[in-house]
Amino acid sequence: MVRVLSWSSGPGRDEHPDHPFTGYKLAHATLSADGSRTGFAGLTLGADRVYGVIAEASCVWNGHHAPPRRWCGCGFYCLHALTDALSLGCATENRSALLIEVAASGRYIRYERGLRYSRQRVRAIKQAGCACGRPGTALADAGSGLIGWRHLAPVCDRCAAGRPVMTLREFAARLGGRVRIDAVEDGLAPPGIAAVPQQTAPLQAAPLQAVPLQAVPLQAMEEPPYAVLAAEIALLHARLDDLQGRLEG
Repeated sequence: MVRVLSWSSGPGRDEHPDHPFTGYKLAHATLSADGSRTGFAGLTLGADRVYGVIAEASCVWNGHHAPPRRWCGCGFYCLHALTDALSLGCATENRSALLIEVAASGRYIRYERGLRYSRQRVRAIKQAGCACGRPGTALADAGSGLIGWRHLAPVCDRCAAGRPVMTLREFAARLGGRVRIDAVEDGLAPPGIAAVPQQTAPLQAAPLQAVPLQAVPLQAMEEPPYAVLAAEIALLHARLDDLQGRLEG
């Protein structure tokens, strides 16, 4: 996101706006373990933290300073132009993210194409795209998540195909605050992609919480790449600690 924003030639100090700025960003949809709450998670630095409709930024590295700081990467990020956010959503790793509109306020640092700021309010869900290229009309389990939260990915009616899903409006209703749904929910293809006429009756998808989760055998589960990397780093630290202990002894 920092590369997308790029530095501007603005003032060299933090700024305090007298009114909220409208911005656009990408976020993963999340559902709590008990299914009672929904939220958003960031894509990179804030990927392990879930936030709601109204949120205050906190630094993931140092809790002793208030975001954003110029010498740190902390704070929320947003882009000024909707077209820039749409372009960012084309990246492979961002295809399952929601495009949301936010009101940015509090302390902020101005970039050429966006802001890094301390407080935000989610106003609307602007776009949700299914992996097949059609607009997402609902959200399904993405197969990933955080402790206490499951990631959700947009799916269209066809790709839902009997999977447990949650509509965008149901997702918004569990956020704990008012959020508009501007995303297309009528199954139309996005600009530039021709939709194939549907010859069969619309598929009916089960509610996301209506189907109990089935236990998966341990040997059938695949560790995500970041989990394997974290385990390797922990092992390396343990070996370094052991080596340091031997040297000191």
